[in-house]
Amino acid sequence: MLNALEVFTTVAVGVMVGVEFSVAFFVNPILDGLPGDNGLRGRTHGARLLGAVMPFWYIGSLVLAALWAVIGWHGHGAGLVVTAAGLLVLSVAMSILLLVPINDRVKTWTAEGAPADWRQQMHRWDRFHYARVAVIVAAFTLLVTALV
Repeated sequence: MLNALEVFTTVAVGVMVGVEFSVAFFVNPILDGLPGDNGLRGRTHGARLLGAVMPFWYIGSLVLAALWAVIGWHGHGAGLVVTAAGLLVLSVAMSILLLVPINDRVKTWTAEGAPADWRQQMHRWDRFHYARVAVIVAAFTLLVTALV
């Protein structure tokens, strides 16, 4: 059972990292390059869609890593898993404190009703998101290392 939990946790976190990496380095730069308010429209739609899914994914990944840490406490790589779980806690805290407040505003914007500084707010979100991606990449790397 522990082996299945280890693999499932690693895959869940790995796919989450892939989604967040893609948002940071591909999707948002593409949206920012669109003419007019099309990038804004894409960002607001993304904020609604991913804002509904990602909280469950982040919390679920944290719960899986915590279970792995508890069940495999005396096993190989336990310290790596505990550290990865700690990083996932940090990523959840970053989300709640830094990214969600901006995301909640973005979800309500329309092309006609966006604030004048919407681009600055998006760039601020992007900077926080880059840091969060680095944290979850580190957590994923620790989980993969513990797995092997």
